[in-house]
Amino acid sequence: HPSGISGAGSPRPPLHAGNGISQNLSFPGGLIAASEASMKLLSTRLLTPGPTPLPDRVRLAMAEPMLHHRKPDFMAIMEETQAMLRRLFGTEQAVLPLSCSGTGAMTAAVHGLFEKGEKVLVAEAGKFGERWAEIAVTRGLEVVTLSAPWGRAIAPERVAVVLDADPAIRGVLVQLSETSTGVQHPVREIAELTRHRDVMLVADGISSVGIAPTPMDEWGLDCLITGSQKGLMVPPGLSLLALSARAWERAGGIAPSCFYFNLLQEKAAVLNRRQTLFTSPVSLIVGLREALRMLFEAGLPELYAKQRGLAAMARAGVSAMGLELFAPDHYTLGLTSVKMPEGLASSAVTKKAAELGVIMSTGQAPMKDEILRLAHMGWVDWADILAGLHALQWAVESLTGRNLPSGALDAAMAAWHESMKERQEEE
Repeated sequence: HPSGISGAGSPRPPLHAGNGISQNLSFPGGLIAASEASMKLLSTRLLTPGPTPLPDRVRLAMAEPMLHHRKPDFMAIMEETQAMLRRLFGTEQAVLPLSCSGTGAMTAAVHGLFEKGEKVLVAEAGKFGERWAEIAVTRGLEVVTLSAPWGRAIAPERVAVVLDADPAIRGVLVQLSETSTGVQHPVREIAELTRHRDVMLVADGISSVGIAPTPMDEWGLDCLITGSQKGLMVPPGLSLLALSARAWERAGGIAPSCFYFNLLQEKAAVLNRRQTLFTSPVSLIVGLREALRMLFEAGLPELYAKQRGLAAMARAGVSAMGLELFAPDHYTLGLTSVKMPEGLASSAVTKKAAELGVIMSTGQAPMKDEILRLAHMGWVDWADILAGLHALQWAVESLTGRNLPSGALDAAMAAWHESMKERQEEE
């Protein structure tokens, strides 16, 4: 497994799964949680869907002396980073770095591509689908909502029905990966519906870019955005936005409605001056360059193979311990959402798991205590996921006083090895 993307080299011992280890470790009270004092000697394993762990190379790059954002040294970094971002996004167009969270990039896309009063279709099946609708309403757009139950994907056939029935719709706003549920929407298939219509497909790839393939030009996406703090292994605060050629044409006819998020001026700054429009997040972009170097040293096929393997092992482990997967199909490669047993709050489970130094996330909004999210994106490897699975099982058993089925860690490792075998056979 390439050390450039695996998390290998981290100063912590791996947790092995063979020889019945999972059976021996997973029973109520069988493993004593660390005391508050000894917790200081434990490595923290951050298995949340953003922020994610930072590679040493990225942290050290960001610790270099500060550069001025209008001087040649930083312009050279911008130029190198821009070339790698286009490869990652799979586009010939500029990829704009914006000093904001992913929500800022979502806001920039809506303001830059649609006039007040225009109609858009929002695919809503989670908290961030709801956020698209909230941003669109704030912009003054007319919103048509296409909903699906949380944990389920939006079917392309349903999108087609809505678009055929309402030719006034000018955009479809959707998540590639719905971070709140762990669902992967079939955006490639939706793009087949929009690319031959006067409809912009705006895709939130915040928990997908750098985790799963997102070839923007090949698929026909009109806008793709992401954030720095998930698959890209950089601290929060930087988002990235790219538009298709036809989206740039549309943007050229939209009157600016936001002084800060002016995409045309931002593009000119990137292409003509190798700068950002306003003050650059210098350290974040320096860190991003190093992270992208790491990804391309290993290669995108290896990155995506690793993510498939981690998703497979997480899902196999959760199923083997008798817990229910919240996203039974159409699941993202970056996180696994787990339905909690009746009467057990995920907030209690994450708090208990933290006693072992494993940090996971609850659900969000109405699913806050109904599901737990075990993330496997960015600078993590199979040993981290084993630790996460063990902490999950130990926490559930400790809180409920009942044994879950044994063998979860062995099942997880079997799934990992099978996934890696499939990758080798592809080569």
